[in-house]
Amino acid sequence: MSPRTIFLSRLIGLYYIVAALCMLLRGRTYVGTVTLLLQDAPLMFFIGVVTLTAGLAMVLAHNLWSSGALPVIVSLVSWVTVIKGVLFLALTPDAQSAVFLKGLRYEDFFYLYASVSLAIGVYLTYGGFRETLPISAPR
Repeated sequence: MSPRTIFLSRLIGLYYIVAALCMLLRGRTYVGTVTLLLQDAPLMFFIGVVTLTAGLAMVLAHNLWSSGALPVIVSLVSWVTVIKGVLFLALTPDAQSAVFLKGLRYEDFFYLYASVSLAIGVYLTYGGFRETLPISAPR
């Protein structure tokens, strides 16, 4: 397994676990927070820049579509992050609300989204820590 796959699966997995647990602990207050966040255009621009940059970095470093489920899931999450960043930058606040809140029915499926994120996070974290990073010889 590639050291990048191991690193990114650990990083993304731990992030997903923490984010999902926070969502589950705070419950529906997250829906209100996200609704207000989507109406703050300057903040969404900043979040879009950061999200797009992180997604592009992951895609450029890791765009593997073979060698098992772990690398494919890491690549898929990377591309979804790029798409999300582009949407944050390209869409108006009303359009963002329409896509993320209404289109994806965020409020209705909030606990499903949190649970799926938690499951992906557990899988990536487990897969990443199950693998050992190769030890390079001293130079």
